[in-house]
Amino acid sequence: MIYGVDVFRFHDVLEICKTPNKAKLNKAAKDQILKSQKNVQQIVESDRCVYGINTGFGPLCDTKISADETALLQYNLIISHAVGVGKPIDKELSKIMMIAKVHALSKGFSGVSLDVIERMIMMLQKDIIPVVPEQGSVGASGDLAPLAHLVLPLLGLGKVWVGNEIFDTAEILEKNNLEPLTLGPKEGLGLINGTQFILAHAIKGLEKFEYLLDLADMTAAMSLEAYRGSASPFKKELHDIRPFEGSKKVAARMLKFLKGSENLKAHEDCERVQDPYSMRCVPQVHGASRNAFEHLRMMAETELNSVTDNPIVLSAEESISGGNFHGQLMALPLDYATLAAAELGNISDRRSYLLLEGKYGLPRLLTESSGLNSGFMIPQYTSAALVTENKTLCFPASADSIPTSLGQEDHVSMGSISGRKFNQVLGNLVNILAVELMFAAQGLEFRRPAKCSRIIEENYAVIRSKVAKLEEDRLIGEDMLAIAELINERKFVVN
Repeated sequence: MIYGVDVFRFHDVLEICKTPNKAKLNKAAKDQILKSQKNVQQIVESDRCVYGINTGFGPLCDTKISADETALLQYNLIISHAVGVGKPIDKELSKIMMIAKVHALSKGFSGVSLDVIERMIMMLQKDIIPVVPEQGSVGASGDLAPLAHLVLPLLGLGKVWVGNEIFDTAEILEKNNLEPLTLGPKEGLGLINGTQFILAHAIKGLEKFEYLLDLADMTAAMSLEAYRGSASPFKKELHDIRPFEGSKKVAARMLKFLKGSENLKAHEDCERVQDPYSMRCVPQVHGASRNAFEHLRMMAETELNSVTDNPIVLSAEESISGGNFHGQLMALPLDYATLAAAELGNISDRRSYLLLEGKYGLPRLLTESSGLNSGFMIPQYTSAALVTENKTLCFPASADSIPTSLGQEDHVSMGSISGRKFNQVLGNLVNILAVELMFAAQGLEFRRPAKCSRIIEENYAVIRSKVAKLEEDRLIGEDMLAIAELINERKFVVN
């Protein structure tokens, strides 16, 4: 994978996170970077007034800066913008930010020097990762505050992760015999303009969302086995006449998961006409969420391979002060994906509830000794609480805008908040699906000796490797956490 040259997919970024040496700057990328840096230098020497190169920033764009003050201008820009607050984002998110930033700068329209870009790559490879606070970006000139924190270590400032510990940057530079860098014209602006904070949250969320979409289908199939529902709503003929890609894919997956089930054979001669929507409409609901995933993936990968700072330096004669840094293009699909992820939890909770009702051969609360024992009554409370919390997180951050920079930035995207909320919802979804999996596995106990499909039996065994059948009340909160851990470790067979 070549920074600035190859087209990166979101999986490529995650692969570089694991093995940073896989990504390189080849000659073509280096030549483009050097050409862009030379263009900026020629602009400086021409004494033309160009935003961010020899002027102040934001509302100070009409303030001319002398050539002697250029380095101080870039330094001041970084330190004045590093005003993020809150907990540090995960180290992996910081790494994704760095990878995405290097890729954008390496396209050679930002005027950032080869030395700076190579220092960032070296930091990735040495696992020296900047500490970035989670709050402070409005997604306007991109993610100014988070990106300022991301590049503080280039100046010898801020803090960095090394392994799982946080250190002062100065200490780590000294240990590695490295000197702080001095930034040239436009370099500070090129480094902190961009959408890499928003994009990192999108990429990390896509990775988790992709797995949880698959897991949600399998979980629904396990619940359907326990409920002894019907597989007829998943027939290909039904979905061919309403051919949304997401619905078609989910319907086919449900048939695959249920193939060979003895439980569904038992349903063939029963008196039930149809199942509730949370069982019957899995392809339509899960499918809609898959469509949202695909939209976000497409938008995130376009952004990943874009130049998102300002101004864009096309040549020594032409630079454009535009709006490629604006986060709206990512904020909207992130808000859409947040809603889509929340809906997976919403319908999962309804299936969990159905398994507790005591119908169609299942005991009430999935226990044969209810009364003395509460059985699985209360885990559904937890699920319901998480579903409602997710609903409150579905308010679109992109619907809001507060002017900043004395009105120069009079419309902002709030996309950073969209990205953070998306990942919060996905975290809650893990626990909601853990509850449903726990209920479904318990429900299957009352269907024995009937066998499920091969895949469902495999996943039942995964659950039982950590969580035994519930005979009487115990600390089932620990069971829920154990299943959630299985989800996070991707132990379930989902394809």
